[in-house]
Amino acid sequence: MPVIEAIDLAKSYNGQMAVAGASFEVREGEIFGFLGPNGAGKTTTINILCTLLNFDSGTALVNGYDCRREPHKVRASIGLVFQEVTLDNDLTAYENLKFHCFMYNMDGRLAERRIDEILEVVGLGGRRGELVRHFSGGMKRRLEIARGLLHRPKVLFLDEPTLGLDPQTRKGVWGFIEETKKASGATIFMTTHYMDEAEVCDRIAIIDNGRIIACATPSELKGELKGDTVIIRTLDDATAASEIKARFNLSPAKTDAGLVLNVEAGEKFIPRLFDGLATGILSVNIKRPSLEDVFIHLTGREIRDERPQPRMNHRG
Repeated sequence: MPVIEAIDLAKSYNGQMAVAGASFEVREGEIFGFLGPNGAGKTTTINILCTLLNFDSGTALVNGYDCRREPHKVRASIGLVFQEVTLDNDLTAYENLKFHCFMYNMDGRLAERRIDEILEVVGLGGRRGELVRHFSGGMKRRLEIARGLLHRPKVLFLDEPTLGLDPQTRKGVWGFIEETKKASGATIFMTTHYMDEAEVCDRIAIIDNGRIIACATPSELKGELKGDTVIIRTLDDATAASEIKARFNLSPAKTDAGLVLNVEAGEKFIPRLFDGLATGILSVNIKRPSLEDVFIHLTGREIRDERPQPRMNHRG
């Protein structure tokens, strides 16, 4: 039995679909990634699964509990780390965790033991008495993840867990997440628009415009793109795209890097490309498909394309 199951999940805001019939399942003990641009429906879905948001139709189950009919049982089964920092800067690391234990009505002695254990796990044992306002962004993220694991949840939800962090700190946080998953055994459901984060997931669901358009392991997704990815920069990419369509019956995606094509044999295709284009070619690169190439192939655009997303008041 999957630990998370969504069936035909739908949610709209003012007549606009944010989640449009999404169906997927998450297996126990895996890191499951929700990959998509801002506005694709990632946060809306996570809010539904965490019982923070009602949905229009469909079914959502977490740890076997119905999100609509059994919200209290769902909440007792999960931990949640929001996009925004939700720690109290005027409390110490210890006090932030102690308050969380109080909210979950944990036994006092058990709470103290788990706080000691989790602070050591996240490398903050020596900083337990310091005010959180003096912590770096990476330290705050580690403390929030530790807080989400204090009550030993079945599922830990991470909504863009490294958003706004520098690359080195992001790498450190992800190393910690992987180690935490091994140590705790918790299932981790995370949203991201970073391709390198998606690579560490056991499986990924790609969501775009509220719809799940693919769901598989990173290797399986990349394996669906047979051949090579060719990236072309020309004097006039719009004209070149039209020429490529007419000459080779291929529709290149237009990105900041240039025109992106997926072809069976890149080395053989490139000489034909030079012969077939009247528009001047500035550069040509060839590489094996990446997750970003998969996303471009499925959606026709880069993942950085963003649309406004409805905001939720997580503290309300």
